[in-house]
Amino acid sequence: MSSKTKLQSLARPVVALALGISLLSGLSGCAVLVVGAAAGGALSASDRRTFGSQTEDKTIEFKSNNRINYLFGDDVHIDVNSYNRKVLLTGEVKDEATKAKIESEVKAIENVVSVVNEIQITLFLSGIKERSNDAYLSTKVRGVLVGTADIYSSSFKIVTESGVVYLMGRVSQREGDTATEQVRGIPGVKKVVKVFEYIDESEVKKYVAPPKPAEADPPAVN
Repeated sequence: MSSKTKLQSLARPVVALALGISLLSGLSGCAVLVVGAAAGGALSASDRRTFGSQTEDKTIEFKSNNRINYLFGDDVHIDVNSYNRKVLLTGEVKDEATKAKIESEVKAIENVVSVVNEIQITLFLSGIKERSNDAYLSTKVRGVLVGTADIYSSSFKIVTESGVVYLMGRVSQREGDTATEQVRGIPGVKKVVKVFEYIDESEVKKYVAPPKPAEADPPAVN
């Protein structure tokens, strides 16, 4: 086998894996984006949660999804997002009893502080087209928040479900109101739902990086 053929054979599984990850991240569940260094699921030093809280949130999401999948399988479409142990439930189920059962199961997960249940009742679960649209809308929301002055976009977690944008994070009232008004003006956004944990402006200032000292001019060379 030539060197070129070997490289091609090695590249195929890598490309397939990359495409699989891309499709899963864009189409499974609702569209979720953490604007800033936390994007992609990694723990972030710029996040206003402690590293311990970030770890707990990931554990809550993992346990909740496993429990829901075990109990209901493909009969429901549910997305679980936890931020500082406050859990947001979105997606669709076919009856009120299932919606209530899912909330009860998630509340029983260790370290869950509260649950915001935004699950919709519908006969038909959303498909690839709807979830692709939500992923695209989340990207537009991200761009708007990054370009908005006087807020720290890395403090916002974006969850989009059926055109409804849920904003999560530890933010001040001013930051939350500013972000909400900006997102409401984006074409395709049906509604904006605040799922914030509010903090004081004095606490916001703690997360502002101090300015870098000016670099000294290099010594003159005679």
